[in-house]
Amino acid sequence: MTISQVSKRCNISPDTLRYYEKEGLLSGVGRTEGGVRNYTEQDCKQIEFIKCMRGAGLSVAVLKQYFELFKRGKRTLKARRDLLATERKSLQVRLTELQNTLSRLDYKISVYDKALKSKTKELKF
Repeated sequence: MTISQVSKRCNISPDTLRYYEKEGLLSGVGRTEGGVRNYTEQDCKQIEFIKCMRGAGLSVAVLKQYFELFKRGKRTLKARRDLLATERKSLQVRLTELQNTLSRLDYKISVYDKALKSKTKELKF
């Protein structure tokens, strides 16, 4: 698949794909005889993994570390697991913070809904 096809399929810009390749997150992307990138199904799976992890807040640096470990094979299973477990803990903290923010927003919206129903003009924090 071309970079344009993968970009559409994975909903990610060609520039981002090139960046991930430059940073070593996508290594070994094949090329045609004319030098055009030729992505495989495995590349697409790796892109989806990267997108998921980036969406969860993992940095490019952490992902680079993960993929470096992955390239070294089975002897790095524990290190990869530990890296992901650490990132999971961070994500759990952020998820709790987001849940608290969501609850506060829900409360404030309900206050405004009540004010709108009663035609109250002034609201207090």
